[in-house]
Amino acid sequence: MKILSREQIQKTDAFTIETEAIKSIDLMERAAGEFVKQAIKVVDKKNIINIFCGKGNNGGDGLVTSRLLIEKGFKIKTFIVNYTDKSSDNFDINLKRLQEIPKAEIVNIYSGKDFPEIGLYEIVIDAIWGTGMTKAVRGFSRELIKGINNSASVIIALDIPSGSFCDTFNEDEAKIKANYSFSFYPPKLSFFMPENENFMGNWKFLDIGLDKNFISRQSSDYYFISKKDIVPLLKKRNNFDHKGKFGHALIISGSYGKIGATVLASTACLRSGAGLVSTLIPECGYNILQTAVPEAMVFSDTDNKIITDLPDLKQFSAVGIGPGIGTDSKTVNAIKKLLETFKKPIVIDADGINILSQNKELLSLLPKNTILTPHIGEFERLVGKCVNHFQRIEKLKEFSKKYRCIVVLKGKYSAIATTNGKVFFNPTGNSGMASGGSGDVLTGIITALLAQNYLPENAAILSVYIHGLAGDIAEKKYGKEAMIARDIIEKLPKAFNKIQ
Repeated sequence: MKILSREQIQKTDAFTIETEAIKSIDLMERAAGEFVKQAIKVVDKKNIINIFCGKGNNGGDGLVTSRLLIEKGFKIKTFIVNYTDKSSDNFDINLKRLQEIPKAEIVNIYSGKDFPEIGLYEIVIDAIWGTGMTKAVRGFSRELIKGINNSASVIIALDIPSGSFCDTFNEDEAKIKANYSFSFYPPKLSFFMPENENFMGNWKFLDIGLDKNFISRQSSDYYFISKKDIVPLLKKRNNFDHKGKFGHALIISGSYGKIGATVLASTACLRSGAGLVSTLIPECGYNILQTAVPEAMVFSDTDNKIITDLPDLKQFSAVGIGPGIGTDSKTVNAIKKLLETFKKPIVIDADGINILSQNKELLSLLPKNTILTPHIGEFERLVGKCVNHFQRIEKLKEFSKKYRCIVVLKGKYSAIATTNGKVFFNPTGNSGMASGGSGDVLTGIITALLAQNYLPENAAILSVYIHGLAGDIAEKKYGKEAMIARDIIEKLPKAFNKIQ
C-alpha cells in the first residue's frame, strides 16, 4: 500500500468526489460509518461517550459519528471546540443534522471554563483536528488536550490524533494520546514513527472507498507491506526439484564466546529452504557446529578465536556475514577480500556493519544490491546521530541510493530501503523479538532466500515479513518476556505455511 502525503490525500479525496459523482458530505457519511463499525468494537453502551469536534472536516466526521452512535443507542455528549469563528460547510450541515435529533446533547467550548469533567469510565472520541494540521496547537485547545489526556478515559482518535501531523514530526507535546486510532486509507507516514507510539495507540486503517486508480498513480517513496504483497513473492517448489536447485549458502559468523550466533544463523538458513548450508567459523566452534547443526557443513579458520581468511567462494550462491565475528583487523581484511572477490548476493549484519562503520572506505566496495541489516544503533554508526526517526528514514534513503545497497533498518515496522530510494515498512513482529540472536535469525533467512535466487529486494522484503510473522506466532505461545531467538526459528515452518 502506498503511503501518501497530506497534499496527496487531499487530492485523492477531491478526485474521488469529482469522478465518483459523490458529494463530499456523503463521503464524510461513508467515512464516519466505517469509523463507527470499528469504534463499537471497543466501547460499551453502558459508558458515556464524549465526542470532541473541531470546526473543520474532521469535526464534521465527529458530528456524523455522534449521530450514528445515538441512532445505535449509545449515550453521547458532543462538544464543539470553538477555537475559531470559521467552520467548514460540511461541519455546518452535519451540526444542523445532529441538532435535529431530540436525544442529541451538544455543548460549546469557548474557553477553559467550559471544559467538561470526564468520568473515569467514560469514553472520549477525538475529532478536533485531522490530517490537514501543520502547526502546533495554540490557545485554550492546548489545555483541553492536556485535560483529555489526563482523564484516564479510553481515547479513540478519528483518522489521526489531534495535534499529530500526517507526514512530518510535531515536536510539541500538545497532542492527543489515543488508545486507538482508526484512520482512513491510504496510510500516513506518522503512524510508523516510534516517537508517535504514545499518541497513536493501537491503530488500524479503514478503506472508505477512495479512488484506488488515482492512488496508484501517485508518486511515493513509502509503502506499507501487506500479506497480499507477500504471497506472490514466495516461490513454489516442484515435485522433481532437488537440493542443487535451492542454492548453497555460506554463513560466515562467530568468534570465541559467540559461536551461538553461528548456530542461530545457520539453523535459520536451513529452515528457510537453502539446499545446502556451509559455515565458516573460528576453529573453536568446529565441534559445536558439527553437534548443534548436523545438517550444516563446517569450514574452520586456522585461527582458534576469530575469522581471518575465506574458503574458495566459487561453490557458494550467497553469503551471510557478520553475526558475532568481532572487529579484529584480520577479520576486517577477510571482509575486504569478500567484497572484492565475491560478486554474488551478500548479506551483512551485526559486527560486519560495525566493521563498515569503522572502515568507511569499504563502503565503496559493496557489490550492488548488497543487503545490510542494522538496528538503529548500528545504522547511526554508519550515518551519524539522528534527531528523530523521520530524519533517520531520510538518511536511510540517501545511504541506500548512494551505495546502491538494500538496507533493513530493524525495529517495529522495520524499514527496508532499496537502491532507488523506496522504503517499505513491515507490519509483522513484536517487542518480544528484542533479544540477542533475533537478528542472527534474520540474517540466516535472507541468506537462504538469496541462495535460492530470489531477487535481493524481494528476498529482503519477504524475509523481514516471515521473520516477524514467526515472532508473532512465537509470542502467542511464549509471551513477549519469555521469547528467545530459537523460538522464532521454531515457528518459521508455520510462518512459511501461513503464506503458502
